[in-house]
Amino acid sequence: MILSATLNRARRQELLGAKVDTQAYPLITAMAHSQAPQELPVIAELSRQTVRVQLQPNDQTALEQALARAEQGQQVLWVENTVKEAQSRYLDLAARAAELNIECGLLHSRFTAVDRARLEAYWVDAFGKPGWQHRSARGRILVGTQVLEQSLDIDADFIVSRFAPTDMLLQRLGRLWRHTQTPRVRGAECEAWLLAPDLAQAIQNPIAEFGATAHVYSAYVLCRSLQVWQTRQQLYLPDDIRSLIEATYAEQQETAEMARWLDELENGTRQRKGRQALRQLARIGLALDGKTLPESQVQTRYSEADTFDVLILRNLQLLKEQQSSCLVLLDGQEVILPWQRHRLSKLQWKKLTATLMRQLVSIRPSEAPAATAPGVLEKYGLQHCFYLGSRDWQDDESLLRIALVDQAAMLHGLHGSAAHDKATLEYRTDLGYRFIKS
Repeated sequence: MILSATLNRARRQELLGAKVDTQAYPLITAMAHSQAPQELPVIAELSRQTVRVQLQPNDQTALEQALARAEQGQQVLWVENTVKEAQSRYLDLAARAAELNIECGLLHSRFTAVDRARLEAYWVDAFGKPGWQHRSARGRILVGTQVLEQSLDIDADFIVSRFAPTDMLLQRLGRLWRHTQTPRVRGAECEAWLLAPDLAQAIQNPIAEFGATAHVYSAYVLCRSLQVWQTRQQLYLPDDIRSLIEATYAEQQETAEMARWLDELENGTRQRKGRQALRQLARIGLALDGKTLPESQVQTRYSEADTFDVLILRNLQLLKEQQSSCLVLLDGQEVILPWQRHRLSKLQWKKLTATLMRQLVSIRPSEAPAATAPGVLEKYGLQHCFYLGSRDWQDDESLLRIALVDQAAMLHGLHGSAAHDKATLEYRTDLGYRFIKS
């Protein structure tokens, strides 16, 4: 069973191995065994929304517009495609917002689970039904990444979004004027600004024109999406969803630069696997000699965006007399970790591990803290809660990194060592994990 708000006809046909024609939305497509597929349009009472759309090439113009609308009391979402850009935009907006009595926040994937849950709960209340009574008290700007596309019941008056593939944009627009009963300030309009480059220039040089976004999404899909949105000034949702998706993803013959970007999508580049390679990897379960790969190499084999788990603590000490380690969490809570497995029950270990897992942040290898030898991590008893690599594999390594945060929010390694040799690392409860090149 696959649930998707943005699955196109070609992909449905590929999954089913049979022809499908129905363009209705919403739609249920089902096939029992090798029978012909059934396509069942869903008759549902859906709220319909007219959305004004503006392509905006200038970030500063959009920033001023977001502040102006929030100053009027509107609730504004600003969506970026990378954590780094979201953090930068948040800092820009927050510096101006405070003097205008505008509340500003940030949501992305580089918070610990504890901090992310706290922030999500706060902003869902502020932008959702629980906050209706106080919604007009002040304007708000919530900056985020793709996490805002997910199932958060957030209802914004105005959205600014970095340009992205059509299906991603539609998910983001689903956070705009979500509920008809939501109280809104006078003058608010259902409108979205999309930060997008000039189409002709984007096709010629997508890396330069789309910037960091081109490292997240395929250049071909971005250009195809921009072609579709180029003439759109108004959308009718959900009525236009199917036509937008089909216009973006329908197969077509390409020439010149677009043919080049399509080839990269299919066959990949040095930096990114293509669809053909990904299909092959999806069929691989074992190494060529029939042996299962160690966990660290499995992750590298399957993904171009590998991550390490970074355990962020205030302090980590050995308690030799107690044969234990003391881990001080970000909120000041102390967790005692015995060195011997038998000293806690299975349930106690399960609870302790769950507590520590909520202190993790997943970070790409180039931006993660320096590795700590598995033997050192084992001295602290961390092997009872985390995978530290297998001694049966010479090239295996721990996927766990340790970072200690000081009073200035700077991250360090154990015993005060530098966390990274080429950058400064930070963790703030309002910004999350930050990588700052030296």
